Amino acid sequence: MAARKDVFRMLDVDGDGVISREEYLARPERAAERLGRDASDPLVAVARSSHERVFSSMDADGDGKVAFGEYAAWAGAQTFDEVCRDALGSLFDLADTDADGMLDRVEFARLREVLGNRADNAAEAFDALDTDGDGRIDRDAYLSAIRAFVSDGTSPMYEALVTVR
Repeated sequence: MAARKDVFRMLDVDGDGVISREEYLARPERAAERLGRDASDPLVAVARSSHERVFSSMDADGDGKVAFGEYAAWAGAQTFDEVCRDALGSLFDLADTDADGMLDRVEFARLREVLGNRADNAAEAFDALDTDGDGRIDRDAYLSAIRAFVSDGTSPMYEALVTVR
């Protein structure tokens, strides 16, 4: 449950206790802008579309707002596989400036920052995911770490972040 609370707090950008449709759907726009992507970039369109699907799935009662209880009941491995993987993958793709399917340290740190994660521990999170030490993280490893975190509260990336705090 702690993992879900952490994610919920990150998605509740204005801190009012709900994730509104507007603040959630601003994620791909904000990421694209900060990552230097033009609004007409096809990757931005994919990110918008996948985020629309996530919010529609998350907002069970269709009122345009998701409270923590609604989010906690929705989040998990199956939801990640069905809708979240595509949305988070689309953000990874926006950050992958050379389109090689990998993020280097700079790309990873920029992605974390635009998504509202703390910037001061990006190096530790990167190191936890870069298990072969080649200075790059592939898309599947990144998404698998997030899936583990939202599913059962564990991931090498999250463990690194917790020990740094």
